[in-house]
Amino acid sequence: MRRFFTSFYGKLTSVFLLVLIFMGVSQVVITTRSFINFNQEVDQRLNLNLAKDMAFELTPILDEVLDFGLIGERIHYMMVMNPKIEIYLLNESGKVLAFFAEPGKTMVADSVDLDPVYQFLLQADHAPILGSDPRQPGKLKPFSAAELQMGNGSKGFLYIIIGGQQYDSTFAFFQESYIVRTMINGLLITVLFAGIIGLILFAILTKRLRVISEIVSEFEQGNLEHRIDVSTKDEFGQLGQSFNSMADTIEATIEKLRLNDNLRRELIANVSHDLRTPLASIQGYVETILMKSDLDDERKLKYLNVILKNTQSLGKQVDELFELSKLEAKQIQPEQEPFSINELAQDVCLKFKTQVETHGIELVDNIPHSLPPVIGDIAMVERVISNLIRNATEFTEAGGRVSLDMELQQQSVMISVKDTGQGISPEDLPHIFDRFYTGGKKTIKGSTSTGLGLTIAAKMIEAHDQALEVESELGQGTRFYFSLPLA
Repeated sequence: MRRFFTSFYGKLTSVFLLVLIFMGVSQVVITTRSFINFNQEVDQRLNLNLAKDMAFELTPILDEVLDFGLIGERIHYMMVMNPKIEIYLLNESGKVLAFFAEPGKTMVADSVDLDPVYQFLLQADHAPILGSDPRQPGKLKPFSAAELQMGNGSKGFLYIIIGGQQYDSTFAFFQESYIVRTMINGLLITVLFAGIIGLILFAILTKRLRVISEIVSEFEQGNLEHRIDVSTKDEFGQLGQSFNSMADTIEATIEKLRLNDNLRRELIANVSHDLRTPLASIQGYVETILMKSDLDDERKLKYLNVILKNTQSLGKQVDELFELSKLEAKQIQPEQEPFSINELAQDVCLKFKTQVETHGIELVDNIPHSLPPVIGDIAMVERVISNLIRNATEFTEAGGRVSLDMELQQQSVMISVKDTGQGISPEDLPHIFDRFYTGGKKTIKGSTSTGLGLTIAAKMIEAHDQALEVESELGQGTRFYFSLPLA
């Protein structure tokens, strides 16, 4: 029960029921008061001339002598027609001279406030005008009044309380009033049905809020895949959409943090493992030079050249490691623009032609002159083609061939680099783009590869929302290819 009242639905329904009960009670009070006022007004208007008519009957008696016994007999005869009234004979100051009512009724006060009496005599059409009741001081009731001339020449008033017994008990009045009972019963039924319908509607409306609360709780416990089904455009729909956007952002941030952490671990592992070989080589040659003081200049120069070569390789590998880490963390984004793929490919071929030919390898370019411009980052695309040509050269023996081919497709240009080298075995092919992966490959003599060229190329093509594909047959050669969209 405590959980119900602490829930949003419990609080909402409690406030709703309290407001409904308050409105119902207020309506009952307003209705009953209005009905009483209406009934008083009707009674007073129906008996507006009652006191005046009785005063006309009593005037002959009062003119002769003030005989209360004779007055009582005459009034008793009049009360037979209307036994609910209470009749008072007042002097000019409001003091009660005589009281006539049903047996068993007694007075408490001995005077009547005359202000309502004068108001009635002057403005009788402004009903209801309520006056004091000597039997119940402080309680106002409808009345009828008329002036009288007493036998001694003084002025007095005939003051008649209308329906005195009927207004003694409000509860009894309601019990006797069919209209009031019907109105109250109808109001109670209305409040009851409104309460039931309101509870049902609140249950339906807060159901979506409970679902949202459950999903948020699941999300808090680590179930990051949970999302809110947004089917409307109201406040709940906007809340669900905002939560989904927030959840996507949080999940993406967590994934990015996880990726960065993995990249950090991999970078540390690569630096500690893959850079150990050139460092050990450098250390070995330096120690050799220091320990052997009788080394001739030619051998020292040879050792220093080896150290320089390892140092350059080490620097290149460190640079490529950091570049690859930035690409994987998406810290490097391509600056895409239209450019001529023909001119770029020809420039790359010219740059590598002499280098490739020194290894006895033929570099061929099959580039149509009518290719339209493409969209991409010029520097990245040049780096990719260069890495592919360099990689093809390193795994192609002398007398082989490396070709750069381009083909116009429907909405793109396909760029491929093919060699006639040793090829890649089927078990190595799925891992060809992994960093530092060599498998069973053997580079030609004099290779300066760091094992990161293909990985960097693949990441750069991924940054263009494309994919670097590979086809290879062991002993027959390898073909790398990718596409760039037309400008």
